[in-house]
Amino acid sequence: MPQGKGTYGSKVGRPKKKMEKPKSKSGVKKGLSKSDIEFMKKYKEGKSLKHMAKIRLLLKEGKGKRQAIAMANKMVGK
Repeated sequence: MPQGKGTYGSKVGRPKKKMEKPKSKSGVKKGLSKSDIEFMKKYKEGKSLKHMAKIRLLLKEGKGKRQAIAMANKMVGK
């Protein structure tokens, strides 16, 4: 299944292996991005402090906004 030039056993023409991004030692970002901060300002109305703290933690761990909200709703509630 090689692609491009080369014989079956040849590595010529095969797709390169994807490099993994290096993670920080703890796996948590130091801070939130500007877009995350703006999102949090708009979103926080009517939400509990525990809910917002859990979302902040999940965002720092690298989760997406909607994914963080869904997980926080399951763990803490609104």
